[in-house]
Amino acid sequence: MINSTIILYGAFAGLVAILVTIAIERFGGLVGGVLGTIPSTIVPAAAGVYLIDGEESLTSSMSVVPIGMLINGLFLGVWIVFPQYVKNGKIRLPATIFASLIAWAGMAFTALVMIRYLTGDVISELSLGLIGLLALIVLAILFNLQGIGAPKGVNKVPITILSLRGIAAGIAIAICLLMAELGRPFIAGLASAFPAIFLTSMVALWISQGPQVPRGAAAPMMLGGASVSVYALIAMWSLPSYGVVLGSILAWVGAVMLWTIPAYLLLKRFRLGVD
Repeated sequence: MINSTIILYGAFAGLVAILVTIAIERFGGLVGGVLGTIPSTIVPAAAGVYLIDGEESLTSSMSVVPIGMLINGLFLGVWIVFPQYVKNGKIRLPATIFASLIAWAGMAFTALVMIRYLTGDVISELSLGLIGLLALIVLAILFNLQGIGAPKGVNKVPITILSLRGIAAGIAIAICLLMAELGRPFIAGLASAFPAIFLTSMVALWISQGPQVPRGAAAPMMLGGASVSVYALIAMWSLPSYGVVLGSILAWVGAVMLWTIPAYLLLKRFRLGVD
């Protein structure tokens, strides 16, 4: 029987995930891309892992999240680069979806194998997380410097697509918590970073707004998404120290103050070519 915590937190994650597409739709790629990636589904994921399997599992799973977000950054990079090489407009969206998911799966499998060999004697879990965060920051800056426009959407995203987006995100977090319950914290960490939000955002915005809106939002989302990594690193300490409720609040506020707000102000001031 599935743990009630998995069902509850999975449902909450799906509900929260819907808001990101709406944020990008309403405010454009610059504001929506950064502010829309404020830590959301990682909050119930981290809390659920801690409640289900304790501090050791929390530390292991959260240390992998920055690596997962780095892979997600490369996943978004596919959405920026790949479509221009598909000349047939009818297959451009499905081809991009397929290419991005294949790229994510390949990188996630490679990362999982490497993590199993590296963590422990070779590198600490905290060091692994910091390396993933720094690599993502470098990647995000490089893509934002390309100067891709990030216009606002002019059409509303259909409620059906929003609902599917919430379901996909909820399932991803439920799988994360199930892996924690089964004693697979590294897989749980990667599952919590599965790009359900990014994928459904890209697809929903492409269908309703055309390819330029999601393509323009991808680079700011990449930069803003680093806040999830910051949350995970703080949560490794805050949840065991202060409990689920206060620890989650501290990690969320810390991620927003240390990353989301500075990243948004940086993009807004220098624009980095984002309109």
